[in-house]
Parts: sequence; C-alpha cells; structure tokens
Amino acid sequence: MERDILDVLEQVGYDGPLQEEETLVKACEGGLSSPEYVNLCMWFKSRLKPLCDLEESSTSGSGDTDGLQFEMSVMLKELECPYQGLVSGILQGRLQNKKDHLKLVLFLSSEVQAAQIVKSRLVEDKQHKDRNDLQAICGTLKLPEPREQEVVELFSGIEQKINTVLQELPKDHIGKPVQKNTLDSEQWERLEQINTVLSSQYECRQRLLIKRLDVTVQSFGWSDRAKERVDSMARAYQPKRHSLAQRSSVGMAHLLAAREDICNVVKTSSGSSRENTACAVNKILMGRVPDRGGRPSEIDAPLPEMPAWQKRQDGGFGGRGGGRGGGGSWGGGKGGWRGGSGVGGGVGWGHGGKRGRYQY
Repeated sequence: MERDILDVLEQVGYDGPLQEEETLVKACEGGLSSPEYVNLCMWFKSRLKPLCDLEESSTSGSGDTDGLQFEMSVMLKELECPYQGLVSGILQGRLQNKKDHLKLVLFLSSEVQAAQIVKSRLVEDKQHKDRNDLQAICGTLKLPEPREQEVVELFSGIEQKINTVLQELPKDHIGKPVQKNTLDSEQWERLEQINTVLSSQYECRQRLLIKRLDVTVQSFGWSDRAKERVDSMARAYQPKRHSLAQRSSVGMAHLLAAREDICNVVKTSSGSSRENTACAVNKILMGRVPDRGGRPSEIDAPLPEMPAWQKRQDGGFGGRGGGRGGGGSWGGGKGGWRGGSGVGGGVGWGHGGKRGRYQY
C-alpha cells in the first residue's frame, strides 16, 4: 500500500517531505499528532476544494486535534467516503493504527487524482467544442480549415468574409438583432450563469418527459397481442428515443444570432405548425360517451350528521321495565332506584347519596 500511495502522490504533483516510504510510514504512525501528516491532509484539502467545490471551512492548526478531527470528518462526508469506519473513527478519535491512516491517505490521493482527470477532460471537451465551432464557421463561409494560425488573423478573415456576403444579400434580409447593447465581461458572465441555471431546469424537465414517454410506450406492450411484437416495437421506438437530447444546446451564440422575428409567437394550431404535428390518429373521432355526472352543482347536500336539538322534558328519564311488572324510574331528593312491582317485576335498589342504603 505504501508504494501505491507514493506513486499516486507523485502523479498528483505532491512535492512535500513525505515522498519516501520511511517518512510516510512514520507520519502515518503518528496520525493527526504528526505535523507532516496534518500538512499532507491539508494539502489534499487545498487541491480538492477547487476541483470538487467543497464547502468553505476554517483551517485548524496542528495543535487543535478536535478541530482537525471534525474538519477531516466533514471533508470525508462531502467526498462520500465509502469507508464508514474512517468517517466515524476520525471524528471520535479512534484512528490510532498505521493501517487506518494509510487508508485515509490512499483515499484522499485517489480522489485528487480522479478530480484532476475529470477536470482535464472537461477542458479538453470545451477546447474540442470550440474547435468544432470554428470548423463549422469556416465550412459555412467556404473558408479553408483553421490551421495553426493566430486567433486575430483567423477572426479577421471571418469578419471580412461575412461583410462580403452581407453586401450580396438584399436589404434587411437578415433582420435586426434582439441584443443591441454592448455588454462588459461581468454582464456576459452573469448571462452565462443564467443560461446554466435555465439549462439545468430544462434538462430536469426533459428527463421527466422522456421518462414518461418510456413508461407510456412500455405500457403498450402489456397486452398478450403486443407481447408477440416486442422486437418490432423496439426497432421502431429505440432510434427515435435515442435521438431525443436531454441537455439544451442553447448558448450565448444563439443570443447573439437571435433576430426580432424570434418574438413572434406561432400558435400550435396554426397551419405551419400542424404540417409537422398532424398524423392519422387526429382524424379518428370518438363516439358519444355516457354522462357520468360528477358536477358539484348537481350533487345533493349530505344528510345532517347530528340529530335536531329538543327542549329538555320535565320528570326525568323513564327507566327500563322488568318483565311484565313495569319499569322503574330514577327518583329525586335522596334518590334511589324504585323497582317495578307486579308479576316478574324488577327488583329495585336505592342509593341515597353518602349515607344511602341498599334495599334487597
């Protein structure tokens, strides 16, 4: 493990004192109590912060062990460290052996290496996109492909060619641009940020619509008849499905190229729009369907849940009769339950309050 760590440290550009196996092992044995080990961890953090957009936090000194433990634990959580023992162990101060500290260094060095690779690929993709845009411009204007020439010379040739082409076109053929103001670098940067936010929202909604489309098409294959034609359905659907882009391709160039006619809103029911959206399904008319109701104005009011209130009647409540002998009733005053009399009459008992008596 020590040699692997040294190889990765060399690849990520580390030039500190821990470039030998002996010094690295000694620093890992000391852990956060070793100044060299703490400096190595802080070097990892300084490299990862701009690459991974880590949260800003105060840097603790080598003597503040508790602050270092908390700071390292927060960084590991942000990086989604798969070793849960490291995240909880370093916060609770349970990383005492050399192996755990070596594992921590290996993880952080690997994260720096991966972040540098991803960053370089993003830069290469942007350069490749710019190169493709220049090639497209030169191809449209019928200019030779851009070689290893100066940018000023290249753009001056493009500008001269555009002015020549514009003179050959009729007046007001292109139209007036929407963006007529001159913006500074700060304003262009803000526009780029706005476009980034709108593009992310567009991508989120586009993913949702594509997922709905996938689920809808998948539901068409649930019937027994459709199960026999799964392959033919896939051959017809997949090419069109993969042609749907999830990310927006709108950028600052589209803003500069936009003309005033972009503000004209065309209705979806207009003839020009229906030429591209009309299909045979639209010509199928649905027959008359039964009226299922459900309109609030036609629904009767519900019955009252509570009974109507009545005035209390004098004489109290009548009791339940016992057999054929009639029922008793609850008396007033000292009270008591008076049982009914007669054949099969109920047996009564009375309670006269605190000093009441029972009658059997």
